[in-house]
Amino acid sequence: MGKVTGFMEFERQEEGYKPVPERLKHYKEFVIGLDDGQSKVQAARCMDCGTPFCNSGCPVNNIIPDFNDLVYQGDWKNAITVLHSTNNFPEFTGRICPAPCEAACTLNVNDDPVGIKSIEHAIIDRAWAEGWVAPQPARHKTGKSVAVVGSGPAGLAAAQQLARAGHDVTVFEKNDRVGGLLRYGIPDFKMEKTHIDRRVAQMEAEGVVFRTGVLVGAMPAGSKVTNDAKETISADELKAQFDAVLLTGGSEQSRDLPVPGRELEGIHFAMEFLPQQNKVNAGDKLKKQLRADGKHVIVIGGGDTGSDCVGTSNRHGALSVTQFEVMPQPPEQENKPLVWPYWPLKLRTSSSHEEGCSREFAISTKAFIGEKGKVTGLQTVHVEMKDGKLVEIAGTEKEYKADLVLLAMGFVNPVASVLEAFNVDKDARGNARATTEFTGGYATNVEKVFAAGDMRRGQSLVVWAIREGRQAARAVDEFLMGFSDLPR
Repeated sequence: MGKVTGFMEFERQEEGYKPVPERLKHYKEFVIGLDDGQSKVQAARCMDCGTPFCNSGCPVNNIIPDFNDLVYQGDWKNAITVLHSTNNFPEFTGRICPAPCEAACTLNVNDDPVGIKSIEHAIIDRAWAEGWVAPQPARHKTGKSVAVVGSGPAGLAAAQQLARAGHDVTVFEKNDRVGGLLRYGIPDFKMEKTHIDRRVAQMEAEGVVFRTGVLVGAMPAGSKVTNDAKETISADELKAQFDAVLLTGGSEQSRDLPVPGRELEGIHFAMEFLPQQNKVNAGDKLKKQLRADGKHVIVIGGGDTGSDCVGTSNRHGALSVTQFEVMPQPPEQENKPLVWPYWPLKLRTSSSHEEGCSREFAISTKAFIGEKGKVTGLQTVHVEMKDGKLVEIAGTEKEYKADLVLLAMGFVNPVASVLEAFNVDKDARGNARATTEFTGGYATNVEKVFAAGDMRRGQSLVVWAIREGRQAARAVDEFLMGFSDLPR
């Protein structure tokens, strides 16, 4: 422990943001990370608890007190070694993870938690700058081959672990670039895609083969899921060509809002809107990009995807942006003695909200209204919770003007065609049925077919996807070799 009294001497320091007028002009990252000195001071606040709840609060079980102490001591090289021991891609989580570790920080009981996420961000950025992140090819090959379907965080984590174990790994991605929802679901201003590109280069040097534009199975007719596939491959072909298959696709089936007027032009899923801007940022030419310029935008859904729609709409130059959330407004401050060390329900204001957005809580859309086939507004009513159900409040009906409506109400399940192509059993939510037991975990009902990430657990966080990818890699390695030295 670097400084025994650090938590009493130093206050939490947040990462900064570039000014709103400046950052709205581009799609680059705008977070100002902590410098070395600030990181050292923040790391000094770590109490080195007897029971560090931050470890269990983190889905990948980062060894947080250890790398905090190393940063305080100025030993950045060993800090990245400790961080990489549990997390393949801290540059992803250091930017877009909501940091459940900080909610679980012991200091958070009655004070501001240690800025764990900002320290993680500083460690990995320093490591890339110093050239400490290098390929780690396997010393010996096993002669076994694995197909990983999906190149999101779960697929990438699993592929890297399996390649380092000596297996021949091929990653199949239906889109034109690697990254899955990291690539096309998260705006560049939250995470620039160069972070994915350099990890792909590292993994290729470790022996991973990436095949983009390849659809496994068949996409349902009329699907709104991003798909750039130029070729298809059947489930039977994959099972015949590889010793094991790991399904790690994202939960991409968006939740719809089937109310009157849904067929009007100008109502789109968030995942129709966000990927297009990312493609344009990457240099693609789109004939008819879905844009918010000069429009009154309504975003339905109060989560992270909705926030991303708000930020993108503001960068387009929307006249106004309003975000709807059907649940009541949560408290600004959680009841810490009641909820710590668990993830608290409280009001969260993102950087996108601060850039310009009206927020409406406890509001439900009853119908879309329009003229000449185009949406012009919404009919809404406020709701309240009674006996565990949301009920309408009489007299609160209202109409909102809207030229563009973006549905960002979460995702219900992965694209069913992939699971059906492999005849994988599904759970009640439409996800692949597979347990996380230590022995035989992540295996589906189909011989040598495994599932992990959103494909298995449903819509979740990037950090959960990385955890599942790592654990599934161990399960696959054990299946192929009879044992595994990979960490779980």
